[in-house]
Amino acid sequence: MSERRGCGFGQGHFLPEESFQSWGSYVNALKDTRKRFGDRLFSRSLVEVELNEVRARSGHDMKKTLNWFDLIWFGVGAVIGAGVFVLTGLEAKENAGPAVLLSYVVSGISALLSVLCYTEFAVEIPSAVLQISDACAGGSFAYLRVELGDLVAFIGAANILLEYVIGGAAISRAWTSYFATLFNHQPNDFRIKTDLAEGYNELDPIAVAILFITAVIAIKSTKFTSRVNSVVSVVHVVIILFVVIAGLTQAKASNYSDFMPFGVRGVFKAASVLFFAYIGFDAVSTMAEETKNPAIDIPVGLIGSMVVIIIAYCLMATTLCLMQNYKTIDPDAPFSVAFKQVGMDWAKYIVAFGALKGMFTVLMVSVLGQARYLTHIARTHMVPPWFALVHEKTGTPMNATVIMVVATAIIAFFTELNILSNLLSISTLFLFSLVAIGLLVRRYYVTGETSNRNQSLFIMFLVIIIGSSIAISINWARSYGWIGYVITVPILVLGTLGLSIFVPQARNPKLWGVPLVPWIPALSIAVNIFLLGSIDNASFIRFAVWTVISLLYYLFFGLHASYDTAKVSEMEKIEKGDSVVLTQV
Repeated sequence: MSERRGCGFGQGHFLPEESFQSWGSYVNALKDTRKRFGDRLFSRSLVEVELNEVRARSGHDMKKTLNWFDLIWFGVGAVIGAGVFVLTGLEAKENAGPAVLLSYVVSGISALLSVLCYTEFAVEIPSAVLQISDACAGGSFAYLRVELGDLVAFIGAANILLEYVIGGAAISRAWTSYFATLFNHQPNDFRIKTDLAEGYNELDPIAVAILFITAVIAIKSTKFTSRVNSVVSVVHVVIILFVVIAGLTQAKASNYSDFMPFGVRGVFKAASVLFFAYIGFDAVSTMAEETKNPAIDIPVGLIGSMVVIIIAYCLMATTLCLMQNYKTIDPDAPFSVAFKQVGMDWAKYIVAFGALKGMFTVLMVSVLGQARYLTHIARTHMVPPWFALVHEKTGTPMNATVIMVVATAIIAFFTELNILSNLLSISTLFLFSLVAIGLLVRRYYVTGETSNRNQSLFIMFLVIIIGSSIAISINWARSYGWIGYVITVPILVLGTLGLSIFVPQARNPKLWGVPLVPWIPALSIAVNIFLLGSIDNASFIRFAVWTVISLLYYLFFGLHASYDTAKVSEMEKIEKGDSVVLTQV
C-alpha cells in the first residue's frame, strides 16, 4: 500500500489528499466546490469497489470467524437492553398505559420491515460480483453509496454515527439506573449534580466506566467478543423468562381495565420512542466482512433474532402492566421496582442483575458496530483514513473503536436518557427510510440498462410514495382529522401499485430477496416516516442542528477528500489498463 493511501499515524494519514497538501491547494479546492459537489452528487459506487478497493485501504482484512449462530446471539445481544428494561415503564406511565404492548408491536413491525431491506443488501451486494465469501463492514453506508451515491451516503453516515453515539450513551446511562437499584439506591445517588442546563446537569461517571470496559473487550478480538456475548446473552434470556413467569404469577387483570388511557395517539407516540428498543440489529450487518458465509448466515441471524426479540418485548410489556398499575410504574428501573411492589423484594436483585447483563451485551455489540461503520466511512476518505486502520494482530479496527467510545462517553457523561432516546429515534427512522428507498432504487434502476421511460416512471412513483408518506405523517402530527387520511393513504397505495404494474424490475436478487417488492419497502418507508410524526419538536431541532453541522463538514472536508480519492482511484485503473495492453502487445 502506498504511503498516500495508508492508514498509519503520520500527519499525512489524516488529510493525505491533494486538496489538503497546502493552503493554496485547499483554497483552489474550495473554489471548485460546485463542480466537485455535482460530480459526487451523481456518483454511485460500484459493488466491486466497496468489496475490494475500499476494503483494502484498512491495510489488513478483518478475520472471518462468525456463523449464523453467532449472528443470532449478536442480534439478541445488540437489541435487548436499555429499551425494554427502562423505556417500557417510562412510556407506559406517560404515553400508552397497558397499551404499551401495542406500541411494541407497531415499532416491531417497522423494525422487521427494515430488517428485511437490510438483509437483501447484506446478501446481494457480495453476490453481485460472485464473491459470496466476501462482504464489507460498511452496512447501510455501503448500501447507500452503491445505490444512492456519495452525498446521500454521507448524510446516512452522519446519522449512523449519531445513532451509535447516542444509543451507546443512552444505554450506559440506563446501566447506572439499574446498578443503583441493585444496591438499594436512587440513580442520582451515583451521579454528580451540577449547575449546567436542565437535562445535562447530572454527570454520570459509571456510564463512562462501563463504556471503556466494553471497548477493551471489543478491541481484543471479534470472536472473543462473540463468545462473551453468547454466554451473557444466554443468561439474559433466562432472566427474561424469569421476569415473565414470575411476574405473571403476580398478575392482576384489574390493572388492564383501563387498557388505552391515552388513546391511539399515545400508542403511536410511545411506539416512536420505543423504536429505540429495537435499535442495534443493523450492527449485525456490519459483521458481514467477518462472517464465514454471509449468503446464509446473515438472513438467518437478522430475521431469526428479530422474531425472538419482538416476542420477548411483547411478553415483558404485558407482564409489567399486569403486575402493577401503569400510574405507579417507576420510570428509572420499572421491572425491579415492580417486583418490590408486589412483595417479591428478593426478585428485584435478579431482575437488576439481568438488566445489567443485557445492557452490557447491547453496549458490546454497539461498540463493535459503530467502529466498523466508521472504519468503512474512513476507507472512502470522507473522514480521515487513520480511522480505517485494522490492527494486524487483533484483526479489529482499534482506532475507530477508541474514538467512537470516547465520543459516546462524553455524551453519556452529561446527557439524560429522555433527551437521548427521542433524538436517537429520529436519526434511526430517517436512516431506515433511506435504506428502504435504496432497495427500491436497486430493484428498479440499473445504470445503462433502465430505459428513460422506465426511469421517469420510477422517479415519479417514488416521489408519490415518499410524498404521500410525509403527508400522512404531517396529518397525524397536526391532528388534521380523518379527511387527510382519506386523501393521502389511497395516494400511497396507488403510487405503490403503479410502480409494481408499470415499471419492470431491472434487477432480480440472486440468492435472497425481499418478498412482495415494491410493497414491503414502500410500507417500510411509510411506517418509518409516520412514526417520525410522533416525536417532539425539540428533538427535531437537535436533529436539524446535527444535519447542518454534518453538511458543513462535508462541504469543507469530506467532499474534497472523497473527490480526490475517487480521481486517484480512476487514474490507477487507467494506468493498470494501459499496463495490461502493453503486456499483451
